[in-house]
Amino acid sequence: MSVKSLLLASAGLGLLVLTGCQTTGNQARYIESGGTESITTLNQINIQDWQQAADRLVQSLLQSGVLERAPRQPAILAISRIINNTQQQVDTDALIKKIRVDLNKTGKVVTTTTVGLGGRAEDPLAKSEAEYRAFMNDEEQEALPKPHYSLSGKLLEDRVRAGKDRQVTYSFQLSLTEIGTGLAVWEDETQISKLGRKPSVGW
Repeated sequence: MSVKSLLLASAGLGLLVLTGCQTTGNQARYIESGGTESITTLNQINIQDWQQAADRLVQSLLQSGVLERAPRQPAILAISRIINNTQQQVDTDALIKKIRVDLNKTGKVVTTTTVGLGGRAEDPLAKSEAEYRAFMNDEEQEALPKPHYSLSGKLLEDRVRAGKDRQVTYSFQLSLTEIGTGLAVWEDETQISKLGRKPSVGW
């Protein structure tokens, strides 16, 4: 094989390897949910935003010591209304579900799924079954245990621009109300701010 042929073959092989690498880089792959490789956008709340907000709020609530003051342990928590005052359609369950899971894991809280806002139970079957058993057993006490606390909150956003740069701040506000007194026994707010011009990978 001539020198010219060898050079042409080497160039072709190099181009093939380069093309293969580029194709591999564009292929989908698994990453850690909410990890540092997650896509960060300005126009919506990302999974890492939900996770950061939930972690901060859970730690604040646990450190307050309020849950230990419930008349019975673990404290029974009901979920009330979470108001979305942002410009986007969001599923607030992404925040509340993570908070519920993290709190339940501590052993200091159990979440009722049979008591809900407006009398709507998250788990209608469990509610009807508890009421039926209480009726059949002729129990005088209430069929469903009353929650000690209710959790409510609000999502807010603030947007500003400076030239081509955009900044958005999402505020996650939560309140824990003692149902017997109607008093807010714990409140906190955490903010997630993002600055940039377009979406990026990583944070």
